[in-house]
Amino acid sequence: MSEQLVNRIDKWLWSVRMFKTRTLATEACKNGKIIVNGTVAKASRILKAGDIIQIKYNYYTKTIFVKDFLSSRVNAASAIKFYDDLTPDDEYNKLKLAKEVIFEYWPKGLGRPTKKNRRIIEKFKNNLK
Repeated sequence: MSEQLVNRIDKWLWSVRMFKTRTLATEACKNGKIIVNGTVAKASRILKAGDIIQIKYNYYTKTIFVKDFLSSRVNAASAIKFYDDLTPDDEYNKLKLAKEVIFEYWPKGLGRPTKKNRRIIEKFKNNLK
């Protein structure tokens, strides 16, 4: 019996460790965060070698090129053999900036933020997305 290669988009994204669970990959497809060759992809879409996938995370968009398929989930070091990362440096800079800005500083000795303060902080964070 031959090995069956993973070529459904949700399984492939999970197998190459773009998402922690397959459920998260499927939800990203349902929410329109996965774009294959310029069109929004359903979780059951069949990938082909040479497809370009855009994954919209919270603060940046990752672009990858599908090189090959695999038979099961692999470790991170092996996963990079199955895709090329085409994400521009500007996107990674957005992520770095978001990590710096999202860090919350609350002066010591003031106690916990009030409900109003927490709402202001959350509103500010949501505007960054």
